[in-house]
Order: sequence, then C-alpha cells, then structure tokens
Amino acid sequence: MSKKILVIDDEADVRLFLTTLLEENGYATCTAENGVEGFEVAVREKPDLVSLDLAMPNQTGTDFYRKLIKNKDLRDTPIIVVSGLAGRHLAVSRPVAVFDKPIDRDEFLEAVARALA
Repeated sequence: MSKKILVIDDEADVRLFLTTLLEENGYATCTAENGVEGFEVAVREKPDLVSLDLAMPNQTGTDFYRKLIKNKDLRDTPIIVVSGLAGRHLAVSRPVAVFDKPIDRDEFLEAVARALA
C-alpha cells in the first residue's frame, strides 16, 4: 500500500505540481486549500506525511500545526513546510524539511522519502 501525503496549500498550481510529482513517484495524495480544510482531511484520511504551506486564508499553516499536535492520532505525523514566508523554519517545531517556493523537485522527493523511511 502506498504512503498517503496530504498537500495543504492555498495556491492551486502548487497543489497540482506537488500532487502530480508525488503520484508520479508512487505516493497517494489528498489535498486541502487552507488549514481548516486541511485538518478535516487529516482527521478523515490519516496521512503518513503533510506538506504544509504557512500563509493561507481562513487558517494559517501554523494554526493547523497547533491543532494537529493536540490530536493524539495525528500528533506524530511528519511535516514538510513549503512556503515563501520569511521565518518559515520557525513556524513548525519539528519539520522534517523546509522548502522555499519554487520547490526543487528532487530535493523535495528526497525529503519525502527520508520522512517516510
């Protein structure tokens, strides 16, 4: 069974890029366009990894992360931060990787593989 990755980003082109990249490399994906929707999807889908943007409407990635770590079933889910926001490395206490936009596809896939190993 392939690992499931939740991609949370308010930019449709980024969601499409990441889901296409991940699916072409054997991963299952689910998506959300903000933190509120992302948390609902996370509870329902129980992803193995979350790719998380920080600056989003309705609920930021940081707010999503705070809710995630309070949930006993989701708190250990690895997070990869994908954001152009300054200080992005400080928004999540233990990200497995932090990427600036635009994303280097090979480095991103390496970080995903490490996180899921």
